[in-house]
Amino acid sequence: MSRILIFDTTLRDGAQGPGVSFSLQDKLLLAKKFDEFGFDYLEGGYAVSNPKEMEFFAEVRKLGLKRIKVVSFGNTRRVGAKAEEDASLLSMIEAGTPACSVVGKSWDLHVDVVFKTTLDENLAMIAESVAFLKSKGREVIFDAEHFFDGYR
Repeated sequence: MSRILIFDTTLRDGAQGPGVSFSLQDKLLLAKKFDEFGFDYLEGGYAVSNPKEMEFFAEVRKLGLKRIKVVSFGNTRRVGAKAEEDASLLSMIEAGTPACSVVGKSWDLHVDVVFKTTLDENLAMIAESVAFLKSKGREVIFDAEHFFDGYR
């Protein structure tokens, strides 16, 4: 029988709302609770964004979580860059999480307008980013940004 895995993004995506700002202690408490609830994955934060995120990744390892996998979040490599030199990818490795969530463009409008690159380069960015993270022993979860907008 198949099983549904729960991937929670509260600590990153949930913190983007107006007036929401989690302290380090808030994030650690929530991580414990989500572990107790039986969630499978917890996106801990955008690793490259600020020192508080990296502090969370260091401190959460000390909690002895029983079930949940903490996930660092970041972008694919930049246009024309090398995955092994990309700050976002390197920060996910530095975070020391067993899994990484890497967001990439899945809508050709964003590839053209935001990245100002080709669809082939976008696919290379995704493939090379995933391959780099996998080569470092990480489980990789691909976040296909705006997939349904592009599909529509």
